[in-house]
Formats: sequence, C-alpha cells, structure tokens
Amino acid sequence: MTETNNGTAAAELTELATFVTTDIAGITRGRSFAAAQIDDYLRKGVGWVPANLALTPFDQIAENNPWGSAGDLRLIADPNSKARVTCLPDETPLHFYHSDITDLQGNAWDCCVRSFLKRTLKEYEDAGLKVISAVEQEFQLLGVDWPDAPSFGLRAQRRAEPFGPLLMTALQEAGAEPEMFLPEYGKDQFEITCRPADALTAADRGATIRAITKEVAALFGWNASFAPKTSASGVGNGVHLHVSFTDLDGNPVTFDASRPGRLSKAAGSFAAGVVKHLPALTAFTAPSVLSYMRLVPHHWSAAYTCLGEKNREATTRSGSAIPVPMPTRPSSAPSSRRRAARASLLSSAPITVAPRARWRSPAIASRQARRRPTACSCSPIPTPTDPIATTRRAARSSTNCASRSKRRRNGSRPPSSNRSSPMAA
Repeated sequence: MTETNNGTAAAELTELATFVTTDIAGITRGRSFAAAQIDDYLRKGVGWVPANLALTPFDQIAENNPWGSAGDLRLIADPNSKARVTCLPDETPLHFYHSDITDLQGNAWDCCVRSFLKRTLKEYEDAGLKVISAVEQEFQLLGVDWPDAPSFGLRAQRRAEPFGPLLMTALQEAGAEPEMFLPEYGKDQFEITCRPADALTAADRGATIRAITKEVAALFGWNASFAPKTSASGVGNGVHLHVSFTDLDGNPVTFDASRPGRLSKAAGSFAAGVVKHLPALTAFTAPSVLSYMRLVPHHWSAAYTCLGEKNREATTRSGSAIPVPMPTRPSSAPSSRRRAARASLLSSAPITVAPRARWRSPAIASRQARRRPTACSCSPIPTPTDPIATTRRAARSSTNCASRSKRRRNGSRPPSSNRSSPMAA
C-alpha cells in the first residue's frame, strides 16, 4: 500500500471518476464524483455551463460570448470511452469518460464538438463510408535536467527512464492502444502514436493521450507541452491525423491506382475538400499566434495548402503502404478475413492506416509468433524461428539426408509421389 504526499495511503482514499469534454481550445475539462456512484451518474450525467466553452487557454472567459451567465447543460458520458489508469505510483486511479454536452432534455447541444463529429460520421455512413483514423502527437518535456542527446537516439529515450515505459503502460491500461514512443527531432521532444480505430474512438484517444502524458510527466516534476512552439527558435510540436476509408463492410476503398494520386473518387474528393476549405479550417486547427510561428516553409510543418505524395511539407499527404508478410497456417487455407487484410496492407492509401486490430500482450504475441513463424519468399530478412523447432527440423533434415544416402547406395529411388518439396524439407 503506497502513501500519498500527505501520508495517507492511496488505497484508503475515495477514488474519483470524471466526466470530461475537450473544448475547441484543446483543453480537457470536467467534473468529478465518487467512482462508486458511476452507474447513477452514467444515467443522469453531471451539470455543465454554456460559458465554459468561452474559456480561453489562459482561463479567462472571452468577452462578448453569446452565453454570459445564463443556461444549464449536462455532460452525458459515453461508457465505451472509459479510461482508467492504476499504474501511477503513489497516486489514486486516473479515471475518466469522454462525454457529449446535451441540453436538459438530453439532446445534443448545438456547440458540442463531439456531437459535431458524430453527426459528420453519420453523414459518411449514409454515403456508404466509414472513417478509420489515428493520431500521432508530438510534445516537449519542460523542466528536465539531463545532458543533451542525439535526435531520435536511443540515449535520448533512455535518459528519460522510466518515463516512456510508464507512459506506454498507462496508455495501454486506459485502452488507448499506443503503438510507438520515440524521441523526436526537437530538444527534449517526444512523439506518441496509437493504433487506428473508428474516427470517434480515435478523437477520444487523442484527448486521452494528452491528458495521460501530462499526468505521467507531472510525476517526474516535468510539464508535457503540446504547444505548437515552446520557444521562438525551437522546433515545433505537431499533430498528424491519419485518415482512411472503408465501405460499410470494412473493405478498404481509399486506393485506386487508375486515378490521379492513386486516390479513389471518395478519397480524392475528401482531400480536395480539405485543401479547398483549409483557410477556414485553420481557425480551429491552428488558432494561436504560436501556430503560425511553426507553420512556415522548410520546417516539415505542412505550411503549403496542397496535396502531396509522401511530402511532409504538404498539408494533406498521401503515402504508400508497406507490404508486410501476413502470418499463415500451412495446414489450412487462408480465411477470407486474412486475405482481405493482406490485400489492404499491400495497397496504398493516403496517410496509410490499417483496420483496427485487437490488442495482444507482448508475451502472447511472442508465443503466437513462435508457433506460427512467418514464411515469405519476398522478404529479404530471415524470419526468427523457435530454437527448439529449429533443432527438431534440423534433426528431421539429418534423418532425411541419411535415408537418401542409404537409398543411393542401394540404387533405389522413392516414388515421385513421396518426394519432399524443398519447402517441406
């Protein structure tokens, strides 16, 4: 049983759960209650105020906002968005739910940004499309005291120990499905990525990652800043939003080799719409002076209003998927799902993402990989194999060689139907 800074055992304190909303300034705010009462609050929500949306990043209510002191709203949590982290040492669990803002009758509030997204995704589905998305976010740790290290270097990551492992553990526990943690180009800068999911889940994960990263950094006495610039001459922090499309059955519909940019009609229309409306979109995606200190040419910061192929200076960028060998079972034919997944991986897509996959622990994944080693004749890298299985195959090979040598000495030859293929040997 660990103790908090005031000497009280963390396990003896009341766990709080929080219903949160992330506003147009990118700040996650909310209200908390005893987690033991979660069922009651999931039913009725918690109170909220319209003017909360007028709060600036400097915690001042913007003047001349349309709400003033009037009005009442509710935060109604999405049970599927639950994030609960218990691995933070000397801390009570971090427990929160992403929420919709509604009026008192339960209808979506006109200014609820999460409801904006849900309505937009419904329009995509009405058009026969589902949106798959993922986010990768850059941040800088402020207040650190360590020696310089090379960008992207192993030393740059290890000097922050155990920040990276603790952050990945916390994000896994929260259901954010983190993929990579890496030191970035800027001073004391890092990047965290997550697995692709449906667009609503991906948006929730973006806010979850920021909240948990700040929480973990605070344990070390640091501040994790996602600001576009933390110093005028420094490298900026960006957010990359990966988008792909499937039909309603989950089949990829983003790539079309016969069309310009190798984008399907739907994907091309999406990219064209982003480029056309980008000046207006920047009011939400780049709303501060700091944003435009970063959005300048030759900073890999998407300063150009265009669609580019594999071009990190373009606002909208398309890329190619990597042909990854899929695990196979030699004793059975590949299922239709595996064939579809392989076809998806072998195709190109803008800001390539893959269908959502169920998370598996590293230990389970390692055991399954040993049981089903990948065999791909096009791979230039030999696939690691289980040492015991390798020994057994070597023993069988030696026995087969001895048998062939004996048959040659006796002048006999096995029937062609019993010959072993080179792959089987």
